[in-house]
Amino acid sequence: MPQEHEQQQRYRERPSRLPGAVVWTWDAPDHPPRKPRSVLPDGCMDLIWTGGRIVVAGPDTHAFEVEPQNRASCAAIRLAPGTAPVLLGVPAHELRDHRADLADLWPSAAVRRLTDRIDRAPDPAAALERFALDRIADTGPPDPRTVAVAEGLRRGRTVAATAAEAGLGARQLHRRSLAAFGYGPKTLARVLRLQRALELIRTGLPYAEAACAAGCTDQAHLAREMRDLAGTTLGAYFAPEAGDSEAAANSETPHPSGSSTTA
Repeated sequence: MPQEHEQQQRYRERPSRLPGAVVWTWDAPDHPPRKPRSVLPDGCMDLIWTGGRIVVAGPDTHAFEVEPQNRASCAAIRLAPGTAPVLLGVPAHELRDHRADLADLWPSAAVRRLTDRIDRAPDPAAALERFALDRIADTGPPDPRTVAVAEGLRRGRTVAATAAEAGLGARQLHRRSLAAFGYGPKTLARVLRLQRALELIRTGLPYAEAACAAGCTDQAHLAREMRDLAGTTLGAYFAPEAGDSEAAANSETPHPSGSSTTA
């Protein structure tokens, strides 16, 4: 099997039974990669099981650099925007641009019971999913208005139109967005727009066409968003250095926020 394909196969995902969520795993290679890897903002939060502990990957406003020594094997669930704060009982803005041990957020006894449960499970990713499903059953789902805001922005609606559709004033929308998404609705809209553009480019659409289809004014607008949010250029992201098979796999295989991280 070619090395590039092998790298892609190390990351696997499937839809979760929890609405909007994705269950994913990463199998670390025997030899650590040479370079850090950038995880781009996507509006989501992840619960990551790695090294016998649970790490919460908060919502990012910029690319999160994963150092080679931190790319251990892991199992995780990526939660749709607005879900993790309900599940964890922690406002999203408290975890913005941060990776935290669940043990720092919850009572030690509760975390110990959960880690013991996952450690004994034959499939840690499925055990994490079961925990999330059970937890949401207890807490109830996210506020429907919050869900509507995220969906409206994901579809490319303006912030004003999304607020009106959700029946929220500007201040209410901003306050709810900080708690649910970790940042204001304008930032979430930018993040989701960038992700839409990248998905379109992966299908083979030219940069300029992808930019317009995603809601940018032109390719230059998309390029600025890429620099601001991802810390790189479109060319560098989609055309890794020759011979760097790991980078090639990363550019072709989208990873959720927090993927392959342990801290």
